[in-house]
Amino acid sequence: MEETATAVTSQKSQIPQKENAENTQRSLVLECAMQAGNILLQNGAEIFRVEETITRMCDHFGVESESAFILSNGIFITAGNEKESVYAQVRHIPVRGAQLDRVAAVNQLSREIVEGRYTIEEVREQLNQIENMPRKTKQMQILASAVGSACFCIMFGGSFRDSLGAFIAGFLLYVYVLELSQPRMSKIIGNIGGGALVTLLCIFMYKIHLGDALNHMIIGAIIPLVPGIPFTNGIRDIADGDYIAGAVRMLDAILVFLCIAVGVGVVITVYHRLTGGMLL
Repeated sequence: MEETATAVTSQKSQIPQKENAENTQRSLVLECAMQAGNILLQNGAEIFRVEETITRMCDHFGVESESAFILSNGIFITAGNEKESVYAQVRHIPVRGAQLDRVAAVNQLSREIVEGRYTIEEVREQLNQIENMPRKTKQMQILASAVGSACFCIMFGGSFRDSLGAFIAGFLLYVYVLELSQPRMSKIIGNIGGGALVTLLCIFMYKIHLGDALNHMIIGAIIPLVPGIPFTNGIRDIADGDYIAGAVRMLDAILVFLCIAVGVGVVITVYHRLTGGMLL
């Protein structure tokens, strides 16, 4: 009788330990899913991609009660039912520029998780590595801005001389963005200043005959400021039925467009009034 009682007591003590282990595992899965969604949303992924990644990770590791609500700058994850413990987490995601190599890395990790290549502990390690992936160096970003400006100038009909002017303007523009606008200015003031700076630089180079068509130079050099990914994602989110997130992204992109236009328009207007002649 004593041996039977001891065995029963031992089995009862193992039940809470097993439940605690399962709860710990479930919490780790949900935290990893939140981290993956955070990386995706912060670096320019669409809403449906974030939801799909979170759902895939939770389903693979056996979390059946997971429910995720994604906005353009926030993630809400809850879980819990009669079989699973209650879990809830909310995380604010600031709207930032895209870093698509991180998005691609999380997508690849999600596929490999579904294939059964990782334990949840290994998933956490992989996510930490992705989150700490180095950004492009400032020199690389500045060079990319310059080359992109020159190429867009040619694509929009500019000559090779115009593209040289756009190259210089795009180069100096991103020096301004990285050293002054992003760290010290609000988004609105920074984009107005960027549009104004590009216009001033292009006018100067046009006056010293470094370009033939001022409009092509300005259009090419202003492209690095244009939020193409947020605007495209906003349209896609609205098409997928995520109206709140899509509207927020669209509004943010349109605000940037307006700020750039204000910067360009003010400089051209002031120069026209001071000189009494049209530039274009």
